[in-house]
Amino acid sequence: MANSADTWSGPDASVGVPIAVSVRIRATPEQVWAVLERVEDHVEWMRDAVAIRFEGQQRRGVGTAFLCDTKVGPFRLTDAMAITEWSEGHLMGVRHQGLVTGSGRFSLLTPVPGTTVVHWEERLCFPWFLGGLLTAFCARPVLSHLWRGNLEALRAQVEAAG
Repeated sequence: MANSADTWSGPDASVGVPIAVSVRIRATPEQVWAVLERVEDHVEWMRDAVAIRFEGQQRRGVGTAFLCDTKVGPFRLTDAMAITEWSEGHLMGVRHQGLVTGSGRFSLLTPVPGTTVVHWEERLCFPWFLGGLLTAFCARPVLSHLWRGNLEALRAQVEAAG
C-alpha cells in the first residue's frame, strides 16, 4: 500500500499539461527500484537534473524535500520538490512547488518476469508570466523527448549493473 501525503489527485492534478513516457528494462522491479529510490543519484541519469540538495536529513519516503537545479536548453530553474507518494519497490510520487508547479509519478510494472516497465507521468503548470498553458503545450514535446532519453539512460544504468 502506498504512503501518501498529497496524492496524484491533489490540486495540481486538475490543471496543466500531462506528459507520460515509459521504458521497458530487462531487470526485476527490485533492481530498478534500487536505482530509482536513490533520489540523490537521479542526476546520473536525468540530463535535465544538474544538482540535488536535500532540505533536511530525510532521503527516502513521503515528506522527503529537496531542491533540484534543472536545465532544459537555455532555461534554468531550481525546482522545489517533495515526495508525496512512496510504495517501496512500486511507486514514487512528487509535487513540484517552485516556479513551475505540478505533480509527477514513477510507477514500476512487471508485464513478464525479469522485465520492468518504468512509467513516468507528470502534469506541470507554468505561471502566467511565462506563458502559462501555452508554454506548457509547447514544452510538452520537448520534455517528452528529454524524459524518454532520461528513461533510456536509467535503463542502461540498471541493465549494466545487472
